[in-house]
Amino acid sequence: MKIPENLIQKLEKRKHNNSLRQLPSFSNLVDFSSNDYIGFSKSESIFKLTHDYLIENGIIQNGATGSRLISGNYSLYQITESFIAEFHEAESTLIFNSGYDANVGFFSAVPQRNDVILYDELSHASIRDGISMSNAKSYKFNHNDFEDLERLILKFPNTNIYIVTETVFSMDGDSPNLEELVELSEKHNCYLVLDEAHTLGVFGEKGEGLSQYLNLHNRIFVRIITFGKGLGCHGAVVLGSNELKEYLVNFARSFIYTTGLSPHSVATILVAYQHLEFEKKKIENLRHNIICFNQQKNLLGLKPIFVRSKSAIQSAIVPGNENVKRIAQQLQDKGFDVKAILSPTVPEGQERLRFCIHSYNSEKEINQILELLRDLVF
Repeated sequence: MKIPENLIQKLEKRKHNNSLRQLPSFSNLVDFSSNDYIGFSKSESIFKLTHDYLIENGIIQNGATGSRLISGNYSLYQITESFIAEFHEAESTLIFNSGYDANVGFFSAVPQRNDVILYDELSHASIRDGISMSNAKSYKFNHNDFEDLERLILKFPNTNIYIVTETVFSMDGDSPNLEELVELSEKHNCYLVLDEAHTLGVFGEKGEGLSQYLNLHNRIFVRIITFGKGLGCHGAVVLGSNELKEYLVNFARSFIYTTGLSPHSVATILVAYQHLEFEKKKIENLRHNIICFNQQKNLLGLKPIFVRSKSAIQSAIVPGNENVKRIAQQLQDKGFDVKAILSPTVPEGQERLRFCIHSYNSEKEINQILELLRDLVF
């Protein structure tokens, strides 16, 4: 049975705009596209230790069997949440099945009617989707523009205001000035919510994330951390107070009405977190490669096309879907896996090549791909 004609028309429009999304095939190209910043997803050690942990603790079970409120709240959840709380110096933690679930669950449940949500205009789709499900009013502020943010705050006196941003933005790779943002939120008694999806494993001596690295974490209402990037596995966690955890367990629908993660998934989270405490060399390698990438792009005269970033995400603006797809394909033909980010994922005219730097990339690979980019763009 065919899909409705209006859906076919939407697909045809995507094809006409050269913006149709398709699932990529597996490749053995040099990785400059994945979010596996320190290589944990490919770690044989983590894989083996996870298996050993399950066997040694008699956990021979493939699924959670139900939601955590019914039958899926096995003891490994408590062990892992306690370890994460200690690692992140948080009062309490609650694991969600994914970063998307965590953002949708938090933003749809916590801000109430008559509250106000102020969010950075480049916030991730999962944040925006959660906000759209909330009864609170919401307004976006200009990207990393705290004058614009304060202008909005002053419009809503005597109101619960939630300020929402990311510590590293997934498309631009840049960061807000967190010290200034924390001071602004405290000045106006706002609730600051940070999405730290792209900082775990990247910032801090043991990859604890940007706000904790800057020693600001105890002044933040909520941190939301995703495991599918730097930790190399699946799931996410909301860090906050004991009261917040109790509230989410009672009101976050994406937590309440879903089957829990499998014991293998939760054990992988625990073992990966334990690895962060002694895998400092990989984190150091990643930082070295980020510096190397930035230095080399400047030497090659590529700085003007790149968004300023000190993170593992480096974006080169190449306007036009057709143009950026062509250059990405040429880089792939030369053996480098770089993805084109098309509109409407990013605004029209802001199409880009998104380079992800990893601990396992070599300086030679970094130099080669940037030299190729220079030859293709200029």
